[in-house]
Amino acid sequence: MSDDPILSARGLSLSFGAVRALDGVSLDLWPGEVLAIVGESGSGKSTLLRVMAGEARPDAGAVTYRDTLGASMEVHGMGEPALRRLARTEWGFVRQDAREGLRMGVSAGGNVGERLMATGARHYGSIREEAARWLERVEISPSRIDDRPGTFSGGMRQRLQIARTLVTRPRLVFMDEPTGGLDVSVQARLLDLIRGLVSDLGIAVALVTHDIAAARLLAHRLVVMREGRIVEEGLTDRVLDDPRHPYTQLLVSSVLAA
Repeated sequence: MSDDPILSARGLSLSFGAVRALDGVSLDLWPGEVLAIVGESGSGKSTLLRVMAGEARPDAGAVTYRDTLGASMEVHGMGEPALRRLARTEWGFVRQDAREGLRMGVSAGGNVGERLMATGARHYGSIREEAARWLERVEISPSRIDDRPGTFSGGMRQRLQIARTLVTRPRLVFMDEPTGGLDVSVQARLLDLIRGLVSDLGIAVALVTHDIAAARLLAHRLVVMREGRIVEEGLTDRVLDDPRHPYTQLLVSSVLAA
């Protein structure tokens, strides 16, 4: 991994009325690293992901991204056009509900091809061939290339969203509970798929999950959040095998008892 983080958060704070969603959160994400952010519902993990991705603005603190040329840019200091361009090219976002990350009125191939076109692809035949390759790569038959996402199962829609997101080989991907709401057997296949693709592409991933098993499988490092604060962080195996904070111990023991 590079000596310099690809994304840094410093002193992030955000309140919704009397609720303190983020309270002085700081972290770094390095190129090629998978960082899992775990915690119970309401811990602030999804809010943190949205702030890091520029989708929500903090009350205080800053998020800095280091681009392909090594230049640092403050995420919330960008104009909307620049942030949208970054989200279409160097970044990606995999939503828990794939319907939020797909265009449901557009074919499967169109969903993948649209992302390619956003990065400059213009040859229809080449775009369609690349879309077909990526459908196969995420275990969707290329024969479904002209079908709309509404005809797919939940697991297939999530795999299509992953293809749409990764086809341009972004440097950084945000994932918000990518296996949430799916059957256990579907979750297992999807986790294996994500692990393989992330490893092959060497992308950096900020992963929000409540699933400790998913975090262990996918993540190099783990951040544990409670009430808007990071209470423990470190290498995934160290944190899960030897949790030091009482809240982390509670999380891990609840999984073992299940």
